[in-house]
Amino acid sequence: MARQTVSELSELSQLVAAVRSHPGVRNKAPIALVSDVFGPSDSFGGPGDDGAVVEDGDVTMVVGGEALWPPFVQADPFGAGLAAVLANVNDLAAMGARPLAIVDTVVGPEPLARKALEGMHYASGLYQVPIVGGHLTISDGPPAISAFGIGRAADAHRVLSVRHAAPGQSLIVACCIEGSMRADFNFFGSFDERGTRLGGDIRVLPAVAADGSCVAAKDISMAGLVGSLAMLLEFHQLGATIDLGAVPRPSDIAMGAWLTAFPCFGFLLCSPPGREAACMRPFHERGLEAAVVGSIDNSGLVRLRHEHTHEHEHEHEHEHKPGQETATVFDLRAESVTGLRSG
Repeated sequence: MARQTVSELSELSQLVAAVRSHPGVRNKAPIALVSDVFGPSDSFGGPGDDGAVVEDGDVTMVVGGEALWPPFVQADPFGAGLAAVLANVNDLAAMGARPLAIVDTVVGPEPLARKALEGMHYASGLYQVPIVGGHLTISDGPPAISAFGIGRAADAHRVLSVRHAAPGQSLIVACCIEGSMRADFNFFGSFDERGTRLGGDIRVLPAVAADGSCVAAKDISMAGLVGSLAMLLEFHQLGATIDLGAVPRPSDIAMGAWLTAFPCFGFLLCSPPGREAACMRPFHERGLEAAVVGSIDNSGLVRLRHEHTHEHEHEHEHEHKPGQETATVFDLRAESVTGLRSG
């Protein structure tokens, strides 16, 4: 695991530019259309979170869905089927819900549909989440894949909603750094390395939600680590400074690529003061990485910080003194990634 400084990255300002221009971030802006149509709402009423909370008596369920990018479906239907399950399982986990079932819709030619279903079936085994039904249309037209998941949370008060993020909480990155990056886009897969352990990995999130050591979360998805953090904080226009030297990452992946990657298993967690060790412990026990990388504040600024050394030459020795460089990526008081915010 690499925890060194980011001197190999050129200037911090280039990192900021890379994050802000990342397609996974820019493509979140159209989500504001939902608020335009349905009006402003809190995250329980939707929109705002990775899943929607539905209560029925003393039962709290979380539901969500994912549509796959058609060019990806066309180019890699097996991978798209796998991704459809992964995205739903991660979204449910990010809400503190234990995944129960997935349904899917598949449209396309028979060979493509078969590959997509095979990808879903494979992912279902990895995550131990059954695919219980769906819809299939065999067609020579443009392909389309969507999937929808349902999970159960301990109760409505322990859902890991963005509305529970608050100043003073510690920001934790929990992730798997075993795996490799796809050649065609920044997806870091750990399927071969973790196998069916992934099923237990994602169930750590409901556990830390139930014991209160985590109160808000976001999965690190297409927007990357920094973009996903902005999505976590923008509901209340909160801020945070990420200590890049503390971010767990694979030793062979440059920081710039890692900050914009979509990891197979990666989450941003908000932990109350004093509960950080309890939050990180179950991840460590499974051989996963978890580290405090900053704290939540009320600045509205999403910032990156790294430390470096300055060398000062004296008569007979070289002295190294630590220094810091900080740069702002997003000002959530003046801008938004998705357009979904309180008020």
